[in-house]
Amino acid sequence: MFDTTVAPDQPAAAAESWTRREILQQPATLRATQALLDASAAEIDAFVRPLLEFPDLRIMLCGAGTSAFIGDCLAPWLSATLGRPVEAVATTDIVSAPHLYLDVARPTLMVSFGRSGNSPESIAAVELADARLASIHHLVITCNAEGALSRRAPASGHVVLLPEATHDRAFAMTSSFSAMMLAALSIFTGRGAMPARVEAIAKAVEAMLARSECEAATLAAADFERVVYLGSGVFQGLAREAALKLLELTDGAIPTAFDSSLGFRHGPKTIVTPRTLVVVFVSNDPLTRLYDLDIIAELRGDGRCGAVIAIAAQEAPGDTLLVESAAGFADADLLFPYIVLPQLYGLHCSLRLNRTPDQPNASGTVNRVVQGVRIHTPAP
Repeated sequence: MFDTTVAPDQPAAAAESWTRREILQQPATLRATQALLDASAAEIDAFVRPLLEFPDLRIMLCGAGTSAFIGDCLAPWLSATLGRPVEAVATTDIVSAPHLYLDVARPTLMVSFGRSGNSPESIAAVELADARLASIHHLVITCNAEGALSRRAPASGHVVLLPEATHDRAFAMTSSFSAMMLAALSIFTGRGAMPARVEAIAKAVEAMLARSECEAATLAAADFERVVYLGSGVFQGLAREAALKLLELTDGAIPTAFDSSLGFRHGPKTIVTPRTLVVVFVSNDPLTRLYDLDIIAELRGDGRCGAVIAIAAQEAPGDTLLVESAAGFADADLLFPYIVLPQLYGLHCSLRLNRTPDQPNASGTVNRVVQGVRIHTPAP
C-alpha cells in the first residue's frame, strides 16, 4: 500500500510482548467490557440517570495522560448527544489550578478514568472536588480492582470495574484506553443499541488488526524522523493519543505532533520535512470530511512530506488505510478501529529502534504509574 523503498521487518517472536498482546486483544476486551456493562446495567443506570435529570449538571471527564485523552475524544461527541456541556479536564490541570477548573456553584459529575487508579493527580482531583464542591458525584471507570480509585469508592459515587484483562501490564496503554472509552460511550449514549454497535466496532477492530501489522512494519522500516497525526472533532483527541503512543514506545526518539486538520495550517505545519510522516484521521461527517480531505490534498500537493496517509471509513484519494464496512459508522465508533495503526506503528518503531516495548524508557525516569509527584495543599 505505502510507497517505501525499505522492506519491512516481518512480525516475529521479537514483537511478542505484553504491548503487542494487549493491542491484539482489543476486540475481545471491547466485547467483554460491554458484557460487563450489560450485566451491571441496573446499578449503573440507578446512579447515572437521576443525575442527568439535573438541568445544570456539569459533567467532567477526567484522567491523566492517556486517560485524559479519553475525555478529549469523547467530550465533543457526548456534549452533542446529551444536549449539555461535557468537558474534558485533565486531573493534572485540576490539581495544579483547582480554582480555575472546579465550579462551586454547579452540581458536578466527575468521571474519573484510570488504568491503575493510582495516579497521584487522579486521587488528589477527587479529594479536591469533595472538599470544594457542595454537590459532587463520582463515576469511576477503572481497570484495577486494587487501585486507590477503586478502593476509595466514595459514598457519592459508583465504581465501574472493567475486566481484569484491560489492566494493561505494558508501559503504554492500549486495551485499557479503548475499554474505558467504550465504557463511557456506552454508559452515556444509551445501552439499548450498544450490543449491536459494539459487535460492529469489534469486527472493525479485528479487520484493522489483520491489515495493519504489515503496514505498520512497512512504515517503521521507512525510518521517518518526525510524525504528525491530524484529526477533526473527536479525532483531534485521538490524534493526541496516537502521537503519545509513538513518543512513549520510542522513548522520545521520534518527535511527534498532533493538531486538527484546519488548525495545522496556522503555524504547526512548519514541522513538515521530507522525512515527516503525516497521518490524517478522516471523519465520516460529510462537512468535516471535506476539511480532512483538503489538508490531505494540500500536503500531498506541497510535495514536502515523506508520506501522507489517510485512515478512513470511506474511499479517499491516495494512500488510504480503509476501515471496511464502516461507511455508516458514527465518528465516535470509528475511534476504536482508527487507533489500531498508530498503536502497531508505535510498537514496530520501538522494535526497529531496539527498544523494549513493555519498558521503553531504560533510564527509569518515566514510569507506568507516574512517580515523583508532590501534591501541594492549595489555599482555602
